[in-house]
Amino acid sequence: MRDIINVPIRMCVSCRQKAAQNTLIRLQCVDGALYSYRGEGRSFYLCQTCVGDVKKMRRSLARVCRSNATEILLNRLKEIIVDE
Repeated sequence: MRDIINVPIRMCVSCRQKAAQNTLIRLQCVDGALYSYRGEGRSFYLCQTCVGDVKKMRRSLARVCRSNATEILLNRLKEIIVDE
């Protein structure tokens, strides 16, 4: 018998690399504001490598959250990461 353990795989919205779900940070944008995933609605994943790259994060957060307030989104992302 095969002993295969199914690990959920998700993709980072910034670098498009696939990784195990438990290694990624799950976030969501609600009305242009960034939150840690609250259990309902659409969400997205970021890898630890991309979180450290400010230039990449500006583009990714602006695209995903459909907002031009990238500095506010970056500051909120830093707060979320510190809280976790």
